Amino acid sequence: MAKVEHIIEALCRHKDDSAVEVLSRIGTNCPIDDIREQTAKALVRRNTHDSLSVVIINKGKGINDLNPKVAMSVINEIISLKDKSEAMKILEDTINMHSDENVRETARSVKALIELS
Repeated sequence: MAKVEHIIEALCRHKDDSAVEVLSRIGTNCPIDDIREQTAKALVRRNTHDSLSVVIINKGKGINDLNPKVAMSVINEIISLKDKSEAMKILEDTINMHSDENVRETARSVKALIELS
């Protein structure tokens, strides 16, 4: 598992945007909860529009993960960001435009938590 953690961390730090695609396609779709959690947290730490979109907008990933431990871990990672401006923008867009009501509700809840923190 330590090797997987190192790979996820290396992809998180990689400057190329293709790293986000790898983390999204492989890591956030992994059947192992710990890997999904580590991957989603790494995407949050990247703090870019593309990486945050993966964990905020997508049903079944990040804040919308079916495992509550994974979802809460990602929410805590978002709350701990120093610069939350991009996350707030994506949350607002998700609340206003996403077609899935559950995803919109989760985005509303996360936005409220950020505003209270």
